[in-house]
Amino acid sequence: MDRKLVFITGASSGIGQALAWRYHQAGWTLALAARRTGEIQAWAARQRIDPARYAVYAADVADTDSIVAAGRACLAAHGVPDVVIANAGISVGVDTAERADLDVIARTYATNNVGLAATFHPFIAPMAARRSGALVGIASVAGIRGLPGHGAYCASKAAVISYCESLRGELRPSGVRVVTICPGYIDTPLTRQNRYSMPFLMPADAFADRAFRAIDAGASYRVIPWQMGVVAKLLRLLPNVVFDAALAGRPRKHRQNG
Repeated sequence: MDRKLVFITGASSGIGQALAWRYHQAGWTLALAARRTGEIQAWAARQRIDPARYAVYAADVADTDSIVAAGRACLAAHGVPDVVIANAGISVGVDTAERADLDVIARTYATNNVGLAATFHPFIAPMAARRSGALVGIASVAGIRGLPGHGAYCASKAAVISYCESLRGELRPSGVRVVTICPGYIDTPLTRQNRYSMPFLMPADAFADRAFRAIDAGASYRVIPWQMGVVAKLLRLLPNVVFDAALAGRPRKHRQNG
């Protein structure tokens, strides 16, 4: 295969779909994984993507065996990707006082954390054997400081940041790069449901372009847009009493059941 290959999870909508289109525009072959494979097929048809330029894999990243099987199928059909992007994730508000939300927390971690590691798993050994490749974890600015009502999402994305940092150190001698991308507020069907202000809201295609360039340039960590990186660092420096007061009364993310 002459073209470079990218494997992307959560490619049926939002950031994943925007990343798929940006890589397609750059001439890459796409290996796209998602639960809703029909939506990927419909999108590819609308974009008139040559069927030889993409493959679709049905996978639920919350099911370890499912996403590992998709990765192995990609390896068998196309060889070792040049870039693997663990993008699939969920974001649901939670209230720990509600029993049902404990299940939401467990599902969030299964998807955003275990699912990310399971996405990378099939590719690590063959990338290391080849001594090249990039594993990209999509984290979030929300992982830098906890927001009321967002406990599951913030904690899961903080874990993505730490996990990718750990993996980066482990794989450095192998020649495999690990990249952490932290989006701020990106305009997707998911964020359009938010009931609070979203500073520096960025179109998904603009985010995808900046993420593509960061990965291609060999960055290890990047906040997009950069303005949200500055905001996040400032929030990190605030004393708890000031931070808590600043967020008092802020609308919370929608819960699954309320």
